[in-house]
Amino acid sequence: MLTLYIGNKNYSSWSMRPWVLMKQAGIPFDEVVVRFDGFEPQSQFKQRMAEISPVGKVPVLEDDGLRIWDSLAIAEYLAERFPRRQLWPADVPARALARAACADMHSGFTALRSHLPMNIEASLAAVGERVLREQPAVVADVRRLESLWLGLLEAHGGPLLFGAFSIADAFFAPVASRMRTYAVPLHPDVQRYVDRVLALPGVVAWVDDAVAEHDFRPFEEPYRQAAP
Repeated sequence: MLTLYIGNKNYSSWSMRPWVLMKQAGIPFDEVVVRFDGFEPQSQFKQRMAEISPVGKVPVLEDDGLRIWDSLAIAEYLAERFPRRQLWPADVPARALARAACADMHSGFTALRSHLPMNIEASLAAVGERVLREQPAVVADVRRLESLWLGLLEAHGGPLLFGAFSIADAFFAPVASRMRTYAVPLHPDVQRYVDRVLALPGVVAWVDDAVAEHDFRPFEEPYRQAAP
């Protein structure tokens, strides 16, 4: 049995990607939640993850003693471990584009990720409006994201980025959740794609768990305060 170490579901976008991928693809696994209590070396989270991963971060996938500590590496491993699940597109050019899109998400869109952090249970439309008004780099990231998604949807006929569900959709699922949290205005076709992603059973399961956590972490909350 595979084991996936993850952080808080409300906040951990990196954990969400492989979790949704495996859940949506029907790959059985156990999950271990390592609760965020801070990211300083002395935090319980960092001390626990230091025992599991050389980088002390989530997610980590464990398979019969093998531990893989990067979300994209985890996705590649799962694609090779479970070839019949067709986690990447079968077509070679499409597969190359899917890998490029995932790598782009993995290392890019830093303004969007910084100013619109994942917070699934929150509803922060006013914050989203203010950030888009004050942060041109976030607007540029959103426009580039729209262009990327529109191009892939048009090229591959939808309803998802490469037709059927793939690693690419799992990688962009946390971004879709951000679009809802901050009520970001989107091109109608992009909004339909966001709605489709958020309706995937694997995504719905993650979101339901995130909402049920009720675990307010102040250092993950730049826009809210804990209820008195």
